[in-house]
Amino acid sequence: MEFNVRRLAADAGTFLSRAVQFTEEKFGQAEKTELDAHLETLLGRAESTKHWTEKIMKQTEVVLQPNPNVRMEEFLYEMLDKKVPTRANNHELLGECMIDSGHEFGPGTAYGSALIKCGETEKLLGSAEKEFIHSSAINFLTPFRNFIEGDFKTISKERKLLQNKRLDLDAAKNRMKKARAADARSAVSILHTHTHTHFLLLFLNAGQLWAEEVQQAETELRIAQSEFDRQAEITRLLLEGIGSTHAHHLRCLNDFVDAQAAYYAQCYQYMVNLQKQLGSFPSTFTNNNQPGGSSSASVSVPSAPPAASLPTLPPNQASPALNELRSTSGTRKARVLYDYDAASSSELSLLADEVITVSSVPGMDSDWLMGQRGNQKGKVPITYLELLN
Repeated sequence: MEFNVRRLAADAGTFLSRAVQFTEEKFGQAEKTELDAHLETLLGRAESTKHWTEKIMKQTEVVLQPNPNVRMEEFLYEMLDKKVPTRANNHELLGECMIDSGHEFGPGTAYGSALIKCGETEKLLGSAEKEFIHSSAINFLTPFRNFIEGDFKTISKERKLLQNKRLDLDAAKNRMKKARAADARSAVSILHTHTHTHFLLLFLNAGQLWAEEVQQAETELRIAQSEFDRQAEITRLLLEGIGSTHAHHLRCLNDFVDAQAAYYAQCYQYMVNLQKQLGSFPSTFTNNNQPGGSSSASVSVPSAPPAASLPTLPPNQASPALNELRSTSGTRKARVLYDYDAASSSELSLLADEVITVSSVPGMDSDWLMGQRGNQKGKVPITYLELLN
């Protein structure tokens, strides 16, 4: 019990001494031992690493999970040390919705079948997203979080100890300075004393006490200096480890980029495969409202022929309207059957179902006519047109 009281008193005295030293430094009433430039640079580098690591972590979490409510829920589960419940992500929910609606409309119909195929692809996208998030959490976020919660906490602890040892050192220097000043004053008083022998003895005793105080202060200063130097070296070694932390984070960054590249490549491949599947549907779609997938009416969706393989109409097989147009060199109205993108500046782009004015130009290829839409003019392929009466 006596030991504990003494230890408590000693700790309280040390704490008070540090508090007094810190306060006097803030008010400019005491000198402060400055750390060497290299150590200050390492401390600044560590603080910068911690600051940007936290920001990168936060923004990465936003990218991986844009919903703040879900992020908060996951944080609470982590704080409670409980497993986060498995839930479907947005792609998977959309996929289930599409598949259910496709079965409702009928898998045998074009629209129902397309919805099912799209839904299956959306679920694949959802699974790929989950794998990407899981991989990023393990290979990228976890190492960053381990640095903040592990290595940097150790650095902060040792840095705080260094600050305490520095305060102890400066307090010891201050006590040493005051003891020497008092000892000097005592010596001067003895030299100038010509009074009674009793007072001279008092001054001599006081001088001896101050000499012992100086000796004790010197001992405390040596101990404080030794402890400060030792703590500064420990802190320096820890701070120099930030370089290896940067190298580790660089490897984690490469893993994150590789995971992103693989994720987006996988998503792209899923969508390309879906495009191919949707492109394989026939041009005549059945009416989804008929039971059993049968249809009494159909909608024809024409497929535009490639411009490079336009069929040539022999003169004797050309329509009478086209022959009349060529013989009179007049103009006619024509309806566009398919969309057409002009291949050069001499051609005119077309939109399906629009009506343009066409005419025959002497010397022009028989597969083409001159089209006009307002002030725009250019060659148009005959097979994309239907001449109107």
